[in-house]
Amino acid sequence: MVLNRLPFDSPGAEGEFQRVEVHRSSRRKKTISAEIVGDVLVVSVPERISRAEEQEWVARMTGRMSERRRKERLNAEGDLAQRAVELADRFLDGVRASDIAWVETQRSRWGSCSPDDGTIRLSLALAAYPSWVRDYVIVHELAHLVVPDHSDRFWALVERYPLTERARGFLIAKGMEEG
Repeated sequence: MVLNRLPFDSPGAEGEFQRVEVHRSSRRKKTISAEIVGDVLVVSVPERISRAEEQEWVARMTGRMSERRRKERLNAEGDLAQRAVELADRFLDGVRASDIAWVETQRSRWGSCSPDDGTIRLSLALAAYPSWVRDYVIVHELAHLVVPDHSDRFWALVERYPLTERARGFLIAKGMEEG
């Protein structure tokens, strides 16, 4: 097995990873993987891929792992659960989610709710938006714990949040569906 350790400067790696190392392996035929070791991102690639392909994969994996690390940080802080409690108490008569978390896999919706088990998932993309937009999505998903559909009763609950119309306009401009 041939193993090369090459430091790699990748945009997006600054601040998130101290450095990015590329490991080329003759034993690796097709798969490409990445792992975080301390503050170093280690990307393992087949020996036979070109430098251009390597750079492409390193950029892709850096983005994925940065997103994962960011999600873990956001979920670990407990701020999301605390905010959901505050919003529920203020606008939705204290309804509670059993779990609420940021997810990186939510690509076509801002949020989702499973009323059967009380879980709420929010797209990690929301973390970059203004707090009043995030609050709206949390209220929207919490309202689904009371009313699982988008009926008039549901919208009456959601519209207790005073910035509903403004937040909906903001999100429509961003182009994803509501959860």
